[in-house]
Parts: sequence; C-alpha cells; structure tokens
Amino acid sequence: MRHVILATAGHVDHGKSALVKALTSTDPDRLPEEKARGITIDLGFAHMDLSAPDEPLPGLSVGIVDVPGHEDFVKTMVAGVGSIDLALLVVAADDGWMPQTEEHLQILDYLGVTRAVVALTKSDLVGNNEFEAAAAVREQLRHSPFAQAPLVPTSVVTGRGLDELKTALARALAHTEAQPDLGKPRLPVDRVFTLRGIGTVVTGTLTGGRLTRGQAAVLQPGGVPCRIRSLQNHRTEIETGEPGMRTAVNLADVEPRSDAHPEGVGRGDVLTLSALGGPSATADVWIQRSSRLAAGASPAARPLKDRTRVRIHFGSANAAATLFFQGGRDLLAGQSVLAQARFESPVFMMLGDRFIVRDWSEQVTLAGGLVLDPDGDRKRWQAKPRVALLEARASAPADIGVWLATQLERDRLVRRDALLKKARCSDVEVAAALGRLAQDGAVILFDELAVHASWWADLKRRAAERINLEHRARPERLGLALSELAAALEDDVSLPGAFEVLVADLAEGEFRQVGTVIQRRTHRPDLPQRLKAAGAFVRQALAEKPLEPPSRKHLASDQPLQQALQFLLDTGQAVEISADIVLSAEGYADALARIKAHLQRTGAATVSDLRQALGSSRRIMVPLLEKLDREGVTLRQGDLRRLGPRV
Repeated sequence: MRHVILATAGHVDHGKSALVKALTSTDPDRLPEEKARGITIDLGFAHMDLSAPDEPLPGLSVGIVDVPGHEDFVKTMVAGVGSIDLALLVVAADDGWMPQTEEHLQILDYLGVTRAVVALTKSDLVGNNEFEAAAAVREQLRHSPFAQAPLVPTSVVTGRGLDELKTALARALAHTEAQPDLGKPRLPVDRVFTLRGIGTVVTGTLTGGRLTRGQAAVLQPGGVPCRIRSLQNHRTEIETGEPGMRTAVNLADVEPRSDAHPEGVGRGDVLTLSALGGPSATADVWIQRSSRLAAGASPAARPLKDRTRVRIHFGSANAAATLFFQGGRDLLAGQSVLAQARFESPVFMMLGDRFIVRDWSEQVTLAGGLVLDPDGDRKRWQAKPRVALLEARASAPADIGVWLATQLERDRLVRRDALLKKARCSDVEVAAALGRLAQDGAVILFDELAVHASWWADLKRRAAERINLEHRARPERLGLALSELAAALEDDVSLPGAFEVLVADLAEGEFRQVGTVIQRRTHRPDLPQRLKAAGAFVRQALAEKPLEPPSRKHLASDQPLQQALQFLLDTGQAVEISADIVLSAEGYADALARIKAHLQRTGAATVSDLRQALGSSRRIMVPLLEKLDREGVTLRQGDLRRLGPRV
C-alpha cells in the first residue's frame, strides 16, 4: 500500500465531516462540544483504502484530516493541511462559494497544494439547479490551481456520488508523487494525549524521512530529547513510520505540555532528529499575496504594511512575528516581496518550507510565504550580497543547485556534511548538485570541505602574496611560519581544518611545507648582504673545531651573529645540540657516524668511552648523546649507551 494524505477544506456547515463519515464510516468529530454544537472545532482523523480501477498502481492507504470550516478556527484548519497530497474542497450546492471557501482555497494555494477534488455536497437540495451550482463553483476556480479539478456532485443523504467521489480521489491520488524520503524526518505534532499504561502519545503527518521504534529523537523548538517507544499507523503497530503516513508515536521521557510540565510536548512542536540543527528566531522569507484578494472587500485586502506584527502558521504551529519588508514598502494584493520574519520566540523551520501569514487578531489570512533561509541575519539581511542570494532562491524555489551556490557564495567555505542540513532535500541530492557545481567550476570540493571557487582562488592569491613578502623581507629564512600565515588569514580559515586544507592545496602547486614553515619551491634561502660577514664568521668558528665549538653565547654575541646563526640552523648548515651547543652540519654528521661505528663494534659504551673515541669533551658529549637518546639513535641503559631502535 502506498500511504497518502488527504485533507478537507471548505466553509462551515458545508458537510465536510458528514462526507468523511460517509466515505469511511468514521465520524471525525470526536469532541462532546463538536457533537453539541454540530460543527467541527478541532482536527478530526479518519482512514480509508482506495484503488483506481484504471491505474496500474498499488492500493492507496489514505489518511484523512478533517478540518474545521468556521472562521474562528482557521488557525486549526491550517495546522491540518501543512503536509498533504490532495485537498478535498467541499462546497455546498445550496450555499455556494462562501468566505471560508475562498480563504481555504487561498491557504491551499499559499501552501503549494496543486491537486484537489471538489465535492459539490447537498446536491439533493438544489434539484434542477445543480448544473448552475456546479458552474458557479467552476467560475470561482477558474483562476486558481484547481481550475481543472474533478467536480463530483454528492449527497450523504441519498448516497449519490460517493462511489464516483472515491474513484475521483483514487485517480487524483494515483497521479501524485510519493512523498520523498530525504533522511530528514519531521512530524509536526497536531494532537497529544496520554494512555494509561502507555504514556505520552503524539500524532501527526510524517514527512521528510523515517522514524523507527527505539530511535532517539528531539522535540523542537525546545530541543527536548526523547525516545520513540512505539509507532502506529491507523491503530496498527509498525516498526517504522514512513513519509506520507499518519503516525502515532509513543514517546518516552516526555510529558504533555501543562502548567506542571511547561517543557512538555504540545501541538505545534516538531518531532525530529537532533542532527538537523536547532531552532532560530529569524528567517529570511518570500512573502506573496494572492491576486484574488483584490476582488473582495475583506479586511484581508488592505495593504500589508512593513513591520506589521502577525501570526505565522507553519506545520502544525503558529508563532508571533514581525515582518520586515525589503525596501519598507506596503504590500498590495497580487504583489510579492523579500522579507525577514523576526519571531518572538525560536521556531524550527527549514529552507523550502511554506507558511501562512494571518493578522494578529487571527481574523483574516493576509499572505503566504516561502522560507529562503531559516537562520536569518538581522544585521546584514538587506546588504546587497544577501539580497542577491535571497532573490536567486526566490526565483528558483526548488532548485537545490541554486540553494547550494548561494550558500557557498555567502559562506564561502563550509563543511560538506553541514550543507543544507535545514533544507527540504536529501544528502544524496546535495552531493549530486555539488558535483554538478564542481564540474561547472563554481565550487571546489575537498574531502570534508566545499569552497566557493573564485573566493578560494583569491584566498590562495593572498596567501601567496604573504609568503612572497616574507621571502623578500627575510631571504635568509626558510619561509613563512605556518602560524603567521594562519594569523594573517584568521577571518577566512576559522573553520576547523580549513587552514590545513589551504596549506595542502598550496603544496599541490608552487609551494611546499617544510616543517613548520611554507615556502615557494623555487626559494633558496640566502643571507642578505648585511649579514654575510657575520655568516662567514660563524661558519669559520664552527669549522675550526667541529667537536669543540665555542658556546652559543660566545658564537652569537650580537644581533647580526644571532641572525646569521639562526639562518644556518634553519637551512640545515648547523645543528642545535642543546640550548648552548651548536655543531656544524658536517661536524654533527661525522660525530654521528663515529658513534654508530663504535657502538656497532663494542655493543655498548660509556660517555667517557665515546668522548675518548671522538676526541671531544664531556661538555659536548653529554648533550649530544641526550639528543641521540631522544631521537632513538642511542638507547641509555644505566651508564651505558647501545644503538637505539631507529638506527
């Protein structure tokens, strides 16, 4: 069975719940107040199995969400239609198109719902006027996404049209795309209750990925950790919930939200995974107002002003926010604008999510929106580069390549495993899009990092200039200390591992790393003219008595001599034995060879033995042997030295 979600929509008292009951034998109105008042107040749920007789597809397991139609409960209606495959738009033949019919249609449009079946209910009440009633509905649908939607006259009293409606629903659902498994499960919680002996249960429509029995999860936006004890789909125990399923989840370690448990779970929370990131109080968005508003006299048609305080509905939640419009202009019916939603408390949204904007008093629906960046920047959101990023995303709202390119243009250097974590796309889709960008030369990929190609080229150019400057200013040095290069580029390579990747990339070309410095491959260290005499003096002093050189203090008694000695050490022409002893490279090599030869002949020797063999002093021999001990060339055993493991 393929799992799909159907939601009703339409004006109050047009027969939505009665139609669901007639189709499924389940009364979605479960609350005593709903029974007493005869209207739907909260979300109701039902289920039926369908199959399209002329479609070569598996059967359909249809989860039904029945929504209230009264104007006072539109916010509840929005919570039920956030993740659906098909809308069942219900219009009573005797009443016709009504205010909430129109508002519900606009909400469906704003949320990106493109498929619907229209049920013309109460057709038994209009007699010969059924054709006119249907034509009037068709006229209202003419400039909407549902202009070509099947329209089925029905009557729950006579049973007319119910089979035809089931067939129309099956055919429409058979042509909807299966909800994808993105590896990013989200269950917007629309109901919470407690069962004796079981504990806390939440329900919702699972999207974006799978949830499994025993899995660790988190409730956002509070970041409350929990564990999935068990799952059900239409009262049947399952091991794994899949995208498109109405899913009931028994949660461990969490209570329903109440005064006693304010941190508990409630409607509007999202059951998801901690790897998908956390909530944010700012989102960059695209706001669009329906052109249908211009045709009516509703308060919703009034200009939507910059910095208006509103309620934003997304998933099963709604949150207080203030909208800031790009350019600060009012937004009229049929217009759209880049904006920033600044929430009064953090929310959990993803790039690509759609939402509804309603006025603060929750009386009218004002607009719809699309999340362009769920982690907005309040300080720089109107800067030109930022605006260009948002405009590009708004113009291609489902193009992962554009999402990636704009993120890399903004962030320049990111970890590959962190790219678009809070976006409606899978890791496989991200990897494929990255590969295409890399082939086009827009992105450079390393094992763990992705970088914006032109920015990376500029970063390497600046690094090269800094190395070249060091070569010109201090030609006696091997090159630029890596620590100095890292400090010079600190703002650009602060991401862990980024500097090491930069050095490795430089070393693939004209540069190489030598110990703790980096140099051009063509660089040959040389003493500047002002130090040549000092260099000659130090070389001569070390060469006169290779194994009895003067102390470092006497060898480099002034700054030029110190600089010259450091040059010889950096270039390998001299070897530091201890803080006070320096040998020429030739003297050190000769001493090392003679020590190895002596120990190979004798097997072991004391300091005195080796001192006499080399004709040196204890002042030189003790620190020399200690150095060889550290390097594993010799091995000390009491007073004796033997050849070490690294010979």
